[in-house]
Amino acid sequence: MKPRLRALFCDHLSIMRGKYLPEGKIGDDSTRFCRSVFGTHYDKGLLDAPGAMVKQGLPDMELRWRHDDIRDSWHQDTKIVLGDLYDDAGHPLPLCPRGALKRAVADWQALGLTPKVGIELEAYAMQGDEAGRLQPYDAPGGVVYGTGPFADPLRFNDRIWAMADEMGFALDMITAEFDSPQFEYTLTFDDAVKAVDDIVLFRLMAREIALEYGIVLTFMPKPVPEGGGSGMHVNFSFVDETGGNAVSSGARGGPEHMNDLARGCLAGLLHHHKGLAGLIAPTSNSYMRLQPGSLSGYWQNWGGDHRNVTTRISSEGGAKARLEHRMADASSNPYTTVAAVLQASRLGVQNGYALPPMETGDGFDRTDAREGTAIDLKGAVADLEADAVLAEAVGAELVANHVYMKRKEVRKTRDLEGEALRDFYVHFI
Repeated sequence: MKPRLRALFCDHLSIMRGKYLPEGKIGDDSTRFCRSVFGTHYDKGLLDAPGAMVKQGLPDMELRWRHDDIRDSWHQDTKIVLGDLYDDAGHPLPLCPRGALKRAVADWQALGLTPKVGIELEAYAMQGDEAGRLQPYDAPGGVVYGTGPFADPLRFNDRIWAMADEMGFALDMITAEFDSPQFEYTLTFDDAVKAVDDIVLFRLMAREIALEYGIVLTFMPKPVPEGGGSGMHVNFSFVDETGGNAVSSGARGGPEHMNDLARGCLAGLLHHHKGLAGLIAPTSNSYMRLQPGSLSGYWQNWGGDHRNVTTRISSEGGAKARLEHRMADASSNPYTTVAAVLQASRLGVQNGYALPPMETGDGFDRTDAREGTAIDLKGAVADLEADAVLAEAVGAELVANHVYMKRKEVRKTRDLEGEALRDFYVHFI
């Protein structure tokens, strides 16, 4: 087969959409899609969402990419690329999540700081039983921090690692999580857009490789009700104009050594805590995970080396100093999530929000925090809509589309329970 190009974007539902294109498209180029993809839901329902233009003729939008962003793929004779979306008049599409992240990066760069990001993904491996019903992957020897065949009898993660090396993804880690068959995948820090480009392509690659082994690798927040949740932790710092880590105040990290930039970022994340949930924990299933005492980012709090707070301050200093936001899950669009975390942090720095005291409770039996996220998607969407400052920073039109689609999702899923709710999402995220 002649070489071909797979051109992709990650949509409002965190679904990868794209086209296979001929060899002649391998260069600076573009292709067109129907803009009303942004009115399409998981169940294929087509909705008149703000900006989707479903009742204005379902016009085109254009995906544009650069030759330098084209890379090798995990499929033979296929190159792959991510691009930016533009409307049919040639203007940047306000609904484009990648565009929202680029705006967030530009806002920080206007302050003389460049965001660096590292993302941790968690996922469950599922496989069909004799009747074709999805069940947890049979890995009876799996343990937390498990490696090798007891944790992964089919060794599909070995293939994921090998292909990640071939693709140039800088893997920091693959390990088994606390609840078998759950796995964690971590890529190294990079510039924000590059880091998120890598994570969305890695996630797609991992799912497609696992499927070759009969495994549905799902990043949905809680596909196994009796198991723990799967998050998407956003670690971030900033490089200043001298090339130094602007979050660092020296060789040691942690709460005792925070500088004003770290404090401002923390204050912003706490101030916009409730609104953030509607964007970065955006499915009905998210609120099975986002609960008190579940290490999930429910509480409006922060701390040091403490896994039961929403934002952790690393005890590492110097080049490795960073903040870790733990609320998001990968049913959210990673571009939108990182944009939202960066914008909430920037608002804290620029608006001078007050930083509440550090959490001193254990997060299980005792918690200082008295405010958490909403308990369901309906409440979280209402909190997002009420947070006009955050919505404007992330992108008012993107948020309006999101709010509309998620309100419809509340109705679509309100009578679904157990496997029916899982199966509404599991093949897409």
